[in-house]
Amino acid sequence: MDTQPAPLLTEERLVQAITTVLDHAQPILSQVEYRLVGTGAALLHGVPLPARDIDLLVKERKAVDLFAQALQAFECRVPPTYLPEMQQYYTEFLVDGVEVGISTVEVETPHQAIETFGPGPWLHFEHLPCGPYMVPTVRLELRLVTELGRQREDRYCPILEYLRCYGCDAELVCHAMEAWEFDDTLQRNVLSMLSGEL
Repeated sequence: MDTQPAPLLTEERLVQAITTVLDHAQPILSQVEYRLVGTGAALLHGVPLPARDIDLLVKERKAVDLFAQALQAFECRVPPTYLPEMQQYYTEFLVDGVEVGISTVEVETPHQAIETFGPGPWLHFEHLPCGPYMVPTVRLELRLVTELGRQREDRYCPILEYLRCYGCDAELVCHAMEAWEFDDTLQRNVLSMLSGEL
């Protein structure tokens, strides 16, 4: 079994792989709703951070099956499978040397500002240019809070710096931090960093 980590993605490799996926998925795109999430989403926004794979979130299991059919020309690492411990219906392919996962996240939540489940990714996204496509990509504010919650400093620090420089929706960040139940001190520190006070 290959235990070596996948090589880091450049923005060029990311765009190439997503473009290849969408080229092959053209016949089914009108039947599915998807979002680019994860570190790949941050990289497509222009944030220089470590990213090794691409994650596409879909609403229904049928969409996972449709993507799997569309990508039959590529190596299938994981056939469409329900992962009970993750509450995901998931498939994974190797596309242009990049691991591409397509999944549902079947977790119920009343919150509207979580990156990968509940209404958050379907409400808070942007269409970003990616080759010939405009890819629906989760808002960077939600990705920031995911990385803060996971305590992955090598991911959240570049996102914080990017949002500090280019601006962000502070209210959305607040809602996301509340959904993650961050303590008040952390919330204040994050907002201070985003405003350039720290």
